[in-house]
Amino acid sequence: MNEPKWLKWSRKIQALSQSGLHYSDNEFDRERYHELSDLAAEMAAEECGMAGEEIKVVFDAQEGYATPRVDIRGVVFKNDSILLVRELMDGGRWTLPGGWVDVDEPPSLAVERELQEEAGVIARAKKLLAVYDRNLHGHPYYYFHIYKLFFLCDLLGETVASPLETSSPTFFRETEIPELSLGRVTPEEITRFFEHHRNPSLPTDFD
Repeated sequence: MNEPKWLKWSRKIQALSQSGLHYSDNEFDRERYHELSDLAAEMAAEECGMAGEEIKVVFDAQEGYATPRVDIRGVVFKNDSILLVRELMDGGRWTLPGGWVDVDEPPSLAVERELQEEAGVIARAKKLLAVYDRNLHGHPYYYFHIYKLFFLCDLLGETVASPLETSSPTFFRETEIPELSLGRVTPEEITRFFEHHRNPSLPTDFD
C-alpha cells in the first residue's frame, strides 16, 4: 500500500519543524519553523477533512528531535497456534498483544509486560523476529512514523490479565485467523511469523 505523497510531504515538514524548534534559539528561525508546522497541519487537514487547529494541537505536543515511535508486539505459539487478543478500540478486531514501549524500558521487558497485561500470559522474549517500518508493510496510513518490533516469546505460564483496551486472549491456527486490526498487524505479517515458527533458523526480518 503506497502512501499518498501529501502524507510524506506533510510528515517531513512537521518533523523538520519539530527538530528545528528543538535546536534553534533564534527567534526569527523559530518563527519560520512554527510557520512550517502550520503549513504541515494545513496540508494534513485539507486531505483528512479535519480542522487545522485540531491537528496543530497534536503537532505542538511533539517535542525534541523528531524520530520514529516504537510499537512492540509479542508472538507466542502454543503447538501450532498463535496468540491473539481482541482490540476493543478497533471494533473487536484481533491483534498480537503489544503497544508503545515506555521510556527507560528495554524492548524485551516491554513485550513481556504487554503480554501479561493484555493476554494474561507469562512469557520470556526469545528472538527478535522482525523490525518493520510500518509504512512499508501494508498498514493503513498513519501520520507519525512508526517502527514495529515483533518478538518471539516462550510461553511459561498464565496469570490474570488486566487489559484496558483488549480482551479474549485466544490461540488460533494459521487457517483460522480472524479479522485483524490492520493498524497493528497484517495477515502477511502473521503468515511470516508462522514461517518463522516452522523454520526457527530464519534470520530477523528488517525494513
